[in-house]
Amino acid sequence: MRPHFLKRRPHAPRMTNWTVITLILLIGLSVVAPTKLPVVLYKAGLVTLGGVLGYWIDRALFPYARPNRVMRTAQPMAGIRRALVVLACVLGLTLGL
Repeated sequence: MRPHFLKRRPHAPRMTNWTVITLILLIGLSVVAPTKLPVVLYKAGLVTLGGVLGYWIDRALFPYARPNRVMRTAQPMAGIRRALVVLACVLGLTLGL
């Protein structure tokens, strides 16, 4: 065990690097083609809506088979099922509109 005076240095939250890269790319896009920003925001909104909708559809269809409430041996399959439902909703919204 570590002594209390040897503290870990603080780390940035997960995905911080990718968030910074995304912001730099969006700033670059706003300089090069500012008319495309609403399209990017629209598409990001569709992906987000598809993810949230897929999550709630999975919860509604399988109320007693949530990944954290099934037996340990069935947890991977419940997680895969939820991921497929979310994927279907994201693809349905982004490809259909």
